[in-house]
Amino acid sequence: MAKPASALMSAPANLDYLTSLARAAGGALLFAFPLLMTMEMWQLGHSMDRWRLLVFIGSAAPMLLGLSYYAGFEPTFRLLDEVLDALAAFAVGMVVSLVALLLLGQIGGGMTFGEVIGKLAVCAIPASIGALVAGKQFGGKGEDGGVRRKEHIGYLGRLFLMLVGAIFLAFSVAPTEEMILIAYMMSPWHALLLAAATLLLLQGFVFGLGFPGQSERRGDRSLLRTVLVSTLPGYGIALLISLYCLWAFGRLQGTNPHEIAQMTVVLAFPAGLGAATARLVI
Repeated sequence: MAKPASALMSAPANLDYLTSLARAAGGALLFAFPLLMTMEMWQLGHSMDRWRLLVFIGSAAPMLLGLSYYAGFEPTFRLLDEVLDALAAFAVGMVVSLVALLLLGQIGGGMTFGEVIGKLAVCAIPASIGALVAGKQFGGKGEDGGVRRKEHIGYLGRLFLMLVGAIFLAFSVAPTEEMILIAYMMSPWHALLLAAATLLLLQGFVFGLGFPGQSERRGDRSLLRTVLVSTLPGYGIALLISLYCLWAFGRLQGTNPHEIAQMTVVLAFPAGLGAATARLVI
């Protein structure tokens, strides 16, 4: 999206820019649509502590910056371009969230400015992720650039992409009351079995599909190596992201360590799937 000044002056470049924006808006709507229609997301906008909301938005900034590098609107090779792409994605996420919440009647008269901004900020994060990966999803020009970059992704970059996948799916269900209800109804044995099932699914997806950004063939990966370098780190990321999401949404207040562990394991199930399938999305 960030282009040299001379390119921005040309009509074809402007048309490409508008096409990228339209594609990003489509990706934002597609990714954030379930959350935009979730009651708990509307409530978080005004119930979430303001300082917690600021931390949440601040922690999303480096994630969007990194995602811009690996799956941005188009190939960029300067830090300034990555920053501009990330800001543009966040702006697209805010606009898409605003329009959708207005149409759904969740923003209107009588609301305070802080409540409106809170709702938009919470919904804009997943929408921004959708805006950045729209090139891959909709087959735009960003796809080629992304493919070239993925061939050179290092181990830390692959872990980062797993983190983004874990955040997205964990974020999609963490605000819901069902996550707490499931954890409350589960026994410790259920939690252990769910953790084992998550590890098996993560191993199956990663071994079958490959690590995000991994270009070697399936036969080049051994089972033990996949477990050590992909599955276990991926599950660790899923657990950490789950704990972070529960904290950000105020789910840890007034709960004991046993309940926190149960909720973390429950949320790590979708987070682990997101980490394992990040290759398909990003």
